Amino acid sequence: MKSTKLVRGLGLWQAVSLNVANMVGIGPFVTIPLFIKAMNGPQALIAWVIAAILVTCDGLVWSELGAALPGSGGTYHFHKEIFGRAGSRWGRAMPFLFIWQFLISGTAEMASGYIGAIDYLKYLLPDLESTLASWGLTGGSSWIAAGACVTVTIVLCRRIQTIGWLGVALCAGTLITVCIVIVCGLLNFNPCLLTLPENAGNWQDPGFATGLGAAMLIAIYDYFGYYNVCHLGDEVQDPGRTIPRAVIISVALVAGIYLVMNVSIIAVVPWQEAMESTNIAADFMERLYGRPVAMAFTCLILWTAAACMFAITLGYSRIPYAAALNGDFFPVFAKLHPEKNYPVASLWTLCGLTAIFCFFPLKIVVDSAVTVRILIQFVAQIFGLQLLRMTRPDIRMPFRMWLYPLPSLLALCGWLFILATSAREALIVTAAVTVSGILVYLLVQWGKMPTPGERPA
Repeated sequence: MKSTKLVRGLGLWQAVSLNVANMVGIGPFVTIPLFIKAMNGPQALIAWVIAAILVTCDGLVWSELGAALPGSGGTYHFHKEIFGRAGSRWGRAMPFLFIWQFLISGTAEMASGYIGAIDYLKYLLPDLESTLASWGLTGGSSWIAAGACVTVTIVLCRRIQTIGWLGVALCAGTLITVCIVIVCGLLNFNPCLLTLPENAGNWQDPGFATGLGAAMLIAIYDYFGYYNVCHLGDEVQDPGRTIPRAVIISVALVAGIYLVMNVSIIAVVPWQEAMESTNIAADFMERLYGRPVAMAFTCLILWTAAACMFAITLGYSRIPYAAALNGDFFPVFAKLHPEKNYPVASLWTLCGLTAIFCFFPLKIVVDSAVTVRILIQFVAQIFGLQLLRMTRPDIRMPFRMWLYPLPSLLALCGWLFILATSAREALIVTAAVTVSGILVYLLVQWGKMPTPGERPA
């Protein structure tokens, strides 16, 4: 008999594994140079600490919402249940606007992982670009990134129970990779390389706030994924307990890993060299043990990239599915595979959009992935939680954030600071996506174009 429902097949450690695989992934191995360059020195590590505090506070917002409103789609589901039930036109617009911006920010985030992995592939195959050019493939490495996106999508065309255990295995490889970096770095730790440049701590420097904001944006990008389990709420066992635990455990675990790992790397590779590197982890291992060992370790980096892309694609594919299921997106996105119960159209549409973004520069993709979603997702979600507490006494709250409302206020200040210090290009993209989303929504409401769809039977 054909099933029309997702299956609750994810336990706590499977959920934590998917979160950790998403959070660690290829991100820090790609962005450490950008991160150091943002503040021109190892003092950028302060941004890691501040970003860790921000995602911890924001993680408590996600935990409370995820436990109270478990369902597929994460923020979309929250916006639908909170703002959509308000009954006003603009309240109903919030779920639509989130899906609209997600098609850019979500797929840009996914594409950044594939783009970053290519630099490590080039380390293994130095002649890759010239070989592809000789075959007439302009921008050949981008085509490889897009092909990798299709491969990961094919792997995800399976039952959620199988996906959950595969996520555990991939996460194990990720943790092994990170532990190797940390152990090797600590065994060869050179504190002299952590010397700060002059005026490193000059808070009065006009460029300090901008540099800190840019470094925090990159750090936040690397922490992304702490909420991944919320996208899979309909597939989590005992979501009221599992979701908050998975979010809090993964944030605490990854925050500690990141701080130690970054210090370990720049205490081996001078930060002046590190910020110019395109494959910092490979350079790190080559400096310590030579190129053959570095090439072997690079294979683990690519494993880590695959694990990250696996976890993030799985979670994100449930967002358009949930929107379509509630009548806020095209009905085809609500269809599940008749045997394996995964959202076919949603999964493959995200694959196509991600493949397109694989042809854009990494810096633009990373900035857009973070900045575009700040207002419609993170800030709106914080206000949504306050609204939920005040107006929905019928909702059971299995988890409540500690020291309420302080964590949510700190998270709000952090997101607004990052937005205010974002690059001009990212702000332009954000404005374009938001304005275009509002215009499309109004056209839908005014009946000048077909509505996205009706609730499927």
